[in-house]
Amino acid sequence: MSSTCFRTGSTVNIPAIKAAPIAAALTISPVQREADKSTIILVAITARENTRHTKHSPAMEIVKGDTLQQQADQVKGDFAKVCGEEKVDALFCVAGGWAGGNASNDDFVKNTDLMMKQSIWTSVISANVAAFHLKEGGLLTLTGAVPCLKGTSFMMGYGLAKAAVHQLTKSLAADNNGLPDNTSVQCILPVTLDTPMNRKFMADADFTKWTPLSYVADMFTRWTEDATSRHPNGSLVKIITENSETKEEIVPE
Repeated sequence: MSSTCFRTGSTVNIPAIKAAPIAAALTISPVQREADKSTIILVAITARENTRHTKHSPAMEIVKGDTLQQQADQVKGDFAKVCGEEKVDALFCVAGGWAGGNASNDDFVKNTDLMMKQSIWTSVISANVAAFHLKEGGLLTLTGAVPCLKGTSFMMGYGLAKAAVHQLTKSLAADNNGLPDNTSVQCILPVTLDTPMNRKFMADADFTKWTPLSYVADMFTRWTEDATSRHPNGSLVKIITENSETKEEIVPE
């Protein structure tokens, strides 16, 4: 699988990227503005696990390198190859993943390392890309989690990683943050997203409390197209669904 950058009338592919067990993957795609039909370039940074290429499971987009610096250099280099000097309107870090365990769990350290790579590394890379490739007044979103606003003894590594993303959001919204002028930084905090994998492993759950992915996609589009619809800079935005109705709620300072 390769990432694609869309501009008006042209398509450019990033070559398939390979190697590290967990890494950031770059996905670039277009959205059409309603008013003038010009293309908004959106960028998503996701966490991917290495996988063998088969007919049924195409190879994931994996960044080379075992260190955060190596992965950041790879993503920024590929971004520059695709978009050149063109600035993007929005960049979304939608990395995810979950692992449980407390301090005495056999996999505690391993799971914590995994969570840090999936959530912290990808968020740091996203912020670094945004610093050089986002338009003034652009949008950067990161992904936190509602449970990680407090202690998470049954999933310590996950809680640590998402809490770090929450803190990074606040730092990126503070003065002297290195981002383009008037950048809006938002951190979404879902509870449970309605994904096929979640339905598979939590088949008996109450799906009326799960947030549809379509809501998140529409929210991102709205924030990208209409700056006035965004929450205050540095907001931690809970995405709460009850009885199949979803709302956005800002975490108080």
